[in-house]
Amino acid sequence: MPKKSPYIIILSQYERKELECISNKYTSPYYIVVRAKAILMAANNFDNKTIGERLSLPRQIVSKWRKRFFEKRLDGLEDRPRTGRPSGFPP
Repeated sequence: MPKKSPYIIILSQYERKELECISNKYTSPYYIVVRAKAILMAANNFDNKTIGERLSLPRQIVSKWRKRFFEKRLDGLEDRPRTGRPSGFPP
């Protein structure tokens, strides 16, 4: 039996609406859509393994985003600044 995550996700109406909007928006970047879907599934009491299987993500990645959302809410879904040399090609 999979271990239960200690990070229980309970969404406010505003957060659920925002996540659903992001996950259904055609122009949203793919990585943001996947993160939003993972959090919505976590709020529906799916375990990390099941979420990973349904979204084709490793369980550890699902766990990382669940924890970051639990700690920072919607702001936690954004990428953190990276160290090192900037990209050589403009976006």
